[in-house]
Amino acid sequence: MTGLRAVALGGGHGLAASLGALRRVTDDLTAIVTVADDGGSSGRLRRDFGVLPPGDLRMALAALCRDDEWGTTWSKVVQHRFGGEAELAGHAVGNLLIVALWDLLGDTVAGLDWVGRLLGTGGRVLPMAAVPLDIVAEVVGADPARPEAVTKVRGQTECATTPGQVRSITLLPPDPPAVPEAVRAVLDADWVVFGPGSWFTSVLPHLLVPELAAALRVTAARRLVVLNLAPQPGETGGFSPHKHLEVLAGHAPALTVDVVLADTKAAGTGNLADLEKAAGMLGARLVMADVAAADGTPCHDPKLLAGAYAQIFGGYGHAAQPRWGE
Repeated sequence: MTGLRAVALGGGHGLAASLGALRRVTDDLTAIVTVADDGGSSGRLRRDFGVLPPGDLRMALAALCRDDEWGTTWSKVVQHRFGGEAELAGHAVGNLLIVALWDLLGDTVAGLDWVGRLLGTGGRVLPMAAVPLDIVAEVVGADPARPEAVTKVRGQTECATTPGQVRSITLLPPDPPAVPEAVRAVLDADWVVFGPGSWFTSVLPHLLVPELAAALRVTAARRLVVLNLAPQPGETGGFSPHKHLEVLAGHAPALTVDVVLADTKAAGTGNLADLEKAAGMLGARLVMADVAAADGTPCHDPKLLAGAYAQIFGGYGHAAQPRWGE
């Protein structure tokens, strides 16, 4: 769909899956990536150099690489992780490359753009906020001895691995500055895609950055929410498909959505009437399609997901919205 401007929001493997599908549909694609990771290589670089955690940004860049020899080779290079016990152990090559460019250029967005040029990506990768963030989660049942008690945990890693169930999140700092280029991309988009991905640590944080949240509310773009294929232990353990939408609405009550995309089989694990009701509460129509990988893992098949995107976008007609400011 030449000329269709798509923006995908998220982080980690979920965003990578969405980007792998979207790049088959449009040649004008921007990823806006969460910056709250505090574990592994990203956490170490964040603490040592005071930079944004680069890991989710690296994964998004790799997902946008072309399928030719150059793209597949560089995708493998930036995703390569050192083993062993030495100081580089656990670091991904792409994380080090990104931080090196930030150090040289002193400009986060310019550094990511330079990595994108090297990789030959067919899109742009931007952080959602200009400063590193911490996620603070309210969790029910984190203490097995007090299953009804509500406690708070801080940090993406703690949030993702809590033995309880996350109820809501906030960000520290509470009013982080958005990256201006990310705000502009949302305002200029034809479609904005949320998810799939870790609901509380990858998807919802975008709705808590004030400038970005405001842009998401007022943009002329249509909004698409892609539901996960299965609950995630800790973050969304026990969640039905419609519960994901209810939580999204609770974190962004003023946000409206045009389409909710659910996998046919995954949607069947809950009450379909409740899912349609939850989508309707957001102002959205529910679209169901077979988008899961054939091997039974809770992963989206990029080709099937691309087909679903193409049908949804085509059904509305792309580039039909007036651009912001025009």
